[in-house]
Amino acid sequence: MLAIILFFVLHWYLSLFTQSFFYHRYAAHGAFTMSKTWEKVFYILSYIFQGSSYLSPHTYAILHRAHHAYTDTEKDPHSPKYFSSIFSMMWTTAKIYTNLNSGKLKSEERFEKNLPNWKALDKFGHTWFSRLLWVAVYVVFYYFFAPSPWFYLLLPIQIVMGPFHGAIINWFAHKYGNIKYTQDNTSTNLFRVDILMLGESYHNNHHKYPSAINFGKRWYELDPLYPVILFLNWFGIIKVKNLGGPLVESEF
Repeated sequence: MLAIILFFVLHWYLSLFTQSFFYHRYAAHGAFTMSKTWEKVFYILSYIFQGSSYLSPHTYAILHRAHHAYTDTEKDPHSPKYFSSIFSMMWTTAKIYTNLNSGKLKSEERFEKNLPNWKALDKFGHTWFSRLLWVAVYVVFYYFFAPSPWFYLLLPIQIVMGPFHGAIINWFAHKYGNIKYTQDNTSTNLFRVDILMLGESYHNNHHKYPSAINFGKRWYELDPLYPVILFLNWFGIIKVKNLGGPLVESEF
C-alpha cells in the first residue's frame, strides 16, 4: 500500500511542479528566464513527470495567455461561467488545445511571443505510442504493488494528471473561495494555506499580479514554489526578472 501511495503522491507533485514552474510561471508569464539548455532540461522533466498526460509548454502558454486576456468572457477557453459542468469545460478546453497544437486553430500573434518550443518532443509526447506506453508503466506498477483492486481507482487520475490539476484551478478557483483583490473576473483564492496545489490556488492573487514569482500575498498564504524559485535564481539556473522590485500588473 505504501508504495502505491508514494507513487501517486510523487506523481501528483512532480507533475504539478513542472506545470506550475515551467508551463505557468515561465512559459505563459515569463516571470523568469533561463538558458536554452535549461529549457530543454525542464522540457524533458515535464515529459517524464507528466507522462501520459504530457502537454506542450508552447501550446499551454498560448491557451493560458488567452485565459488571462479574456477572463470570464466568451473568448476565455475555460471559464466556468459558460459551462454547465467541470467535465464540459475540460472537454471544450481539450478540443481548443488540440486544435491549437495541431495548427488547425491560429492564435493571436501577441500570445506567441517568447515561448519555449521543442517541436520534436511535443510531437512524440502527443503520440498514442507515448501515452499508452506511460499508461502501461502505471498499470504494471499497480499490478505489482496495489494490495487491493480499490487502489486502481487512482489510475484514471494519474493518466490525466496534468489536465486534472488544471481543471481544479480553472473550475473551483473561479466558483469558490475568497477574494482579496476586486477585479473584473471571478477568480478566487481557493485555500488559505496551499500545500495541495503548490500555490496555484491563490488564483485571485495571480490574476492581479500574473508575473509575480510569489502567488501568496498574505502572511499565511504559503506558496511552496517561491523558495524553490529563489534558490534556482541564486544558483544561476534561472534569472528572476523583477526580484525585489514593486509588483506590477501585466496583460499576461
